[in-house]
Amino acid sequence: MEQKTYLVTGASKGIGFELSLALATSGAHVILLARDTPSLEKSRDLVQSISASSTTLVCDLADNQSIDKAIIALNNDFQKIDGIVHNAGMIAPIMPMSKAPSDAWAENIQVNLIGVQRLTKGIYPLMMASEHCRVTTISSGASLRPLESWSSYCVAKAGQDMWARCLAEEGKRDGITAISIAPGIVNTDMQKEIRSADSEDFPSLSSFVGYYENGELSDAKDVANKLIPLITTHSIQQSGKRFDVREL
Repeated sequence: MEQKTYLVTGASKGIGFELSLALATSGAHVILLARDTPSLEKSRDLVQSISASSTTLVCDLADNQSIDKAIIALNNDFQKIDGIVHNAGMIAPIMPMSKAPSDAWAENIQVNLIGVQRLTKGIYPLMMASEHCRVTTISSGASLRPLESWSSYCVAKAGQDMWARCLAEEGKRDGITAISIAPGIVNTDMQKEIRSADSEDFPSLSSFVGYYENGELSDAKDVANKLIPLITTHSIQQSGKRFDVREL
């Protein structure tokens, strides 16, 4: 069978890295997209030890010029994209709407939502070239309910869920399906950032510290292994739906 090509954003660490590793193990060519950091190089080496043809692509989703450069590179280097995992994301600013700097609030929406649309639109022809391109967005419980001091993240994730539903609707004619999956509370750097928030700005801080201290955080590798079947095999009938890892 022809090797499948998957693009994973935020692939240098956490869930994105573990998903990249799992995809490589399944035989896929993986494009690890992330900002230019030492962790991206380390992740690339580990993924390439399993799938030698896998590659990295430096891109900062907060920067439209960086996204456009990535789009050009992808269109130049690949004939098709069989799947995308939109995993990259940011949680800041963690503070009330009335205090959050406008630029920081807007950057969150850019990374979590606008950048997702810009990148996907730019490589849509590559997605159409696949027999069946499967798109997955990594969602959050914050997309369904408001959390104090997480306004930008909640808004972005709710928008991302709807974005996936819109892509599922429009992608029918082009052989493209889209789903979103909430991974639960996972032990990642984002959780570290949440725990480092100012308690005056984030009333729920003690709850998140408790999740960590009580061992209630899921392991990123375990979560990735649960998500891979849906990411790689979800059907047209499942397209447009939102899933929760705790129900898989």
